[in-house]
Amino acid sequence: MESFPDGTCEGMEKVSESVFVGMCQIVGTSQQIAIRRASVGLKEIVQKGVANNEEKIRMLSGSHREGFRMVGSDMDFMIWPNNHRVIMDLSQSEFYNTAITTLILSANSESPPGFTLLQLLTPRTNALVLSTLVRMNDNVYISSSRHRQETLSNPFPNSIIHGPCSSGVFVGVNYDIAHCYVCDVWPTYALSWKERCHSWPNPYVVDDILKSECHFVAIGHPLGLHENEEWRISFSQAEYKCVQAMNHCQFLTYGLLKLFLKEVINEQSEGTSPLLCSYHIKTAVFWTIQQNTLLKWCPQNLLVGFWACFKLLLKWVYEGICPNFFIPQNNLFLAKVYGSIQIILFLQLQELYKKGLTCLLQSSTVRSHIINVLYNPILLICIDENVISDEIKNDAAHINEFPITLCLTAPSSFIKAIQIIEHLVYSSLTHYEFASLQELTVIIIQCTAFYLYNMSAYKSVNKQLYIFDKISCHILKFAAKFGCISDPLYIAMYYYNSLRYKEAASVIKMTKIRLEKPYLMYGILWNKESYIEALGGKSWSTKMKQAVAMDIILYNKICYINELIPEQRSARQNDKGILCIPVFVLIHFLEFLCYRHIDTTLSQAALDELQILVHHDQGEYVNNYYRDISWEILGICQQITGNIQSALYSYQQSLTKYQFNRIHTATEIRIHELLGTISQ
Repeated sequence: MESFPDGTCEGMEKVSESVFVGMCQIVGTSQQIAIRRASVGLKEIVQKGVANNEEKIRMLSGSHREGFRMVGSDMDFMIWPNNHRVIMDLSQSEFYNTAITTLILSANSESPPGFTLLQLLTPRTNALVLSTLVRMNDNVYISSSRHRQETLSNPFPNSIIHGPCSSGVFVGVNYDIAHCYVCDVWPTYALSWKERCHSWPNPYVVDDILKSECHFVAIGHPLGLHENEEWRISFSQAEYKCVQAMNHCQFLTYGLLKLFLKEVINEQSEGTSPLLCSYHIKTAVFWTIQQNTLLKWCPQNLLVGFWACFKLLLKWVYEGICPNFFIPQNNLFLAKVYGSIQIILFLQLQELYKKGLTCLLQSSTVRSHIINVLYNPILLICIDENVISDEIKNDAAHINEFPITLCLTAPSSFIKAIQIIEHLVYSSLTHYEFASLQELTVIIIQCTAFYLYNMSAYKSVNKQLYIFDKISCHILKFAAKFGCISDPLYIAMYYYNSLRYKEAASVIKMTKIRLEKPYLMYGILWNKESYIEALGGKSWSTKMKQAVAMDIILYNKICYINELIPEQRSARQNDKGILCIPVFVLIHFLEFLCYRHIDTTLSQAALDELQILVHHDQGEYVNNYYRDISWEILGICQQITGNIQSALYSYQQSLTKYQFNRIHTATEIRIHELLGTISQ
């Protein structure tokens, strides 16, 4: 193994292949990565297209957007106001309507490379910007330090400041949220990056990257003249496109280095563990690929590629210089990796380097894939991704990207969304993108149907109401033909809210029959043998229509069921755009509501089933994160029947659960009203 770094050890290619297979199992095959990226990418295209000028744009960034789903991976988001734009020089102001757009000038003359001051040019702005302004040299600038403080708890409370981000934990996942500003062009001094792209990325990707936006995140240079006021330039979109331009072996090398950082480098000592981060790893991979350090990136060369990246990282630590990929003059190590701590880190990395690739044996995740080959040199290794990842795993990759949620707030946004989808249908889509587009289309159609009905119910005369009703019914049925097997419940909700209880009950009955199929794919309920026997080899679209059930998403600006209006209002007040309801909870809820008008015996039976489900389910039918709304719905049903004590207990249980849906304000109001009833 000592000769591995030089590539002369017989069997190194086999070890590389074994690690390649292992990384496919850990990180994902190229198919699985494509599925994840398709879901995120298409949602972003639609969301940006429908956003009005007054809204904020929210973009997933970082490793999750790149396609990683490893344990411990962070969720990184960038949020910026759609009606604010940064310009690089005053001449660019002519391209914007200042009546509706706030212009901000990037004034970087006194800032180090990669950093800038943001000067407010136009008086029209929001309260956030007004609260962060400082005056310097007769000009008004947006202070990055004040901006970080003002956005600390938005949108999640109990966040902490981590670099330019608000950081914390939400539903067990670490998140970083950077509130930033966007610029439609790159700074001039970053455009020279194109001159380095002789072989990677290819010219088409390079041209596309140069059309990307760049962003300004709220953190200054630690040695800058105006650290508290400066902003750092982020090329997050360009970086994502560079990651997309990697072949799968390069992407797995990137993943292997991330694991190596987490499980080996950062475990050397507590003192040095905060020094290197995933961004340094990504930067090393970019430079290694672009400099043609390895001519052929393939499974047999995976460990050679890993070693080339590690050697570059070691060199950077020795020199104390980690050049930003787009602005090399920006040293990412400055004021972080220097002095005595730099020497300690270098010595630790040097010790790993001396061990050669045997240092990978210190990685608990990768170790077994190396040992398997070392103890069995004649082991046959199949690197065919179709064998490594079977049909079940690819389908799981699809299901794990649900639910796809959008921010649809007005009729104009529905129209825009449909127009965008119509345009996308005629573009060149991959199989995975087409499947994601189908899911997005169903969501948009459902929202449109309920919005039309809500609008017509309050404003239309009988004839108009009849027309809107027919349209809404028709498009909901149309959506159900392309959606998953739980989507007809939107039709049932529509029928119930429009007082057609028998029709709603009929849809519920039909849906329950489909949910009882042995090949149902829902949460952890998944009989894989039955699933493959019934649907093996069929398209994802077919599987989705015949076997997939999803929890029900209610957009909180649209009324679906009158009985849940207080919960939707509470969620909106607490900055939550959707309610997530377990599908079996909703079925029993709808049954209870409908049968109250048809058959009281069946209504009580539905309530009994709901009570058993909520009280005794162990996570099979009720996701732990959705227990707040599940107990709430049980309480609503009990309150309707007049069982006040049971309703009070259910509401109190709802308050004790994780507030994923943020309905606690409604729950507290319901408890207060019930206590008032008892006191009378």
